[in-house]
Amino acid sequence: MALALGTENKRQVILVVVLFAFVVGFGGWQIFRALSGPSAATRTAPAETQSTNLPAANATPAPGNEAQKLTNAGIDPSLHFDKLAQGEDVEYAGTGRNIFSAESAPAVVPIPTPISNGRNTSAANAPAPTPPVPRPPAIDLKYFGYSEDKNKTIKAFFMHGEDIFMARTGDIVDHRFKVGTIRPMNVEVTDLAYNNTQTIPLSAF
Repeated sequence: MALALGTENKRQVILVVVLFAFVVGFGGWQIFRALSGPSAATRTAPAETQSTNLPAANATPAPGNEAQKLTNAGIDPSLHFDKLAQGEDVEYAGTGRNIFSAESAPAVVPIPTPISNGRNTSAANAPAPTPPVPRPPAIDLKYFGYSEDKNKTIKAFFMHGEDIFMARTGDIVDHRFKVGTIRPMNVEVTDLAYNNTQTIPLSAF
């Protein structure tokens, strides 16, 4: 019993048939192209290669001088033994020593004995210079006056910086300077740190 197809079913069937035919046709064309492609490329490749290797008809030569072309004309490859013999028969005829003969060695020339070995031994053997002894610093005491009592004892007045000291012979000023002989015009003072004695003159206050 046949079934009646509606209008919509007919349209679907026609659409499916058209799509199937398109797929089959497109697939067959791709297969045909894949099978026939390599042979066509092989046939056209030599022609393209040949055309690229041929020089252009209107190509201009590169600038520069042409190289000289040589020929083999005039070249004799044979050996000439007579010319070789002439070279071997040459004898050494120099006026000096024959470097190829041991008998022509010159006589032994005596070598003079040098006067010295060229070294400055006097400076090497000289004792090292003694470094100079550093001079002690000057005593910075200022002697500006003195006094004498009825017992004839003299006292000197000193200034060290801003400090003022009165000392007799044998006294120590500022824990460092020992007062020696006191005179009206000068005083002997010993710097105990350097064991240095200096004469300090009288100066104005």
